[in-house]
Amino acid sequence: MTRLIRLFRKTGSVEAKAYRRRAFMRIYTDKDVALLAELDRAHEWLSGPATQRILEREYVRFGKAEYVRLAKLSNGHLYNLRASAGYRKLVAVYRPTQPTVVSIGERRRPEPEGRPGYLRVDTVHQGDWDGAKGVYHINAVDTVTQWQVVGCASRISEAYLQPVLEAILHQFPFRILGFHSDNGSEYINYTVAKLLEQLLIEFTKSRANRSQDNALVEGKNGAVIRKLIGYGHIAGEHAEALQKFYTAQLNPYLNFHRPCGFAAVSYDARGKRKRVYKAEQYVTPYEKLKALPEAVNYLKKNVSFARLDQQASSMSDTECAKKMATAKATLLRKVKTESPIPPRFY
Repeated sequence: MTRLIRLFRKTGSVEAKAYRRRAFMRIYTDKDVALLAELDRAHEWLSGPATQRILEREYVRFGKAEYVRLAKLSNGHLYNLRASAGYRKLVAVYRPTQPTVVSIGERRRPEPEGRPGYLRVDTVHQGDWDGAKGVYHINAVDTVTQWQVVGCASRISEAYLQPVLEAILHQFPFRILGFHSDNGSEYINYTVAKLLEQLLIEFTKSRANRSQDNALVEGKNGAVIRKLIGYGHIAGEHAEALQKFYTAQLNPYLNFHRPCGFAAVSYDARGKRKRVYKAEQYVTPYEKLKALPEAVNYLKKNVSFARLDQQASSMSDTECAKKMATAKATLLRKVKTESPIPPRFY
């Protein structure tokens, strides 16, 4: 207090002094850092001792005066200069991401033109736990009718995925004309491309910055698979049991007894598209298929509407839903009992 009062009587004010860190005198200037960066770029970043020797030779042997300070640069401080912000700013090289050219599939949006058989396909992973891989759900949805077939694989490699894809394609009652997926390696590979080529199926993949290209199946991922199966880990050894449940219970329920919304698209004066989902346009995928013009021409050779009608009317929608729910509960209880990590289903 005495010191502050004395300061006030002497100067008429009391102010806090700004802290000034004691700093050593700087030897190497910004020009030296720029010169070092230019030398490193020319020699493509040699080791410290080699660079130190070149700096010395530039001044002593070749007489370049601008290297007068850098000629005495120590090996340790050489790396200090290389780590400085000014040096890194000078040597930074920015290259745009180089796209990888893959000749498999055509990058465009499929155009079904009102015909069934153009599938949107996506994968839903059931999570990992302590290094153990979960199952992979393969979700395939027809663009026009929303006919949906779900499969399951224990691994995502071609050897495990190919038989599941073949089983999925077999379950559609109409001929498959197109196969559209995202750019994941599980589909963009020569095994899948060869399978589709043998079946004369058009193979397309999503475009960059076009999130709507595969939006239909991605919406079904959450509304169907995540809603019914949940998010908890299911080990890969249960893939076969899930595949049987999907084939026998879930897929028939989805296509014959679960209504889907089909939008009526209109355009305003500015050309902006508007979708309206009316109550009468909620029909099952099978009803949508039958309502298509010349629908019988799209069916496979061994499939008839008489047989499909019999399957659709064998039980009511609620009866089928209860049967599917009972089978699902039995399956998930078995998965929970046999799994060392109890999965969470919600």
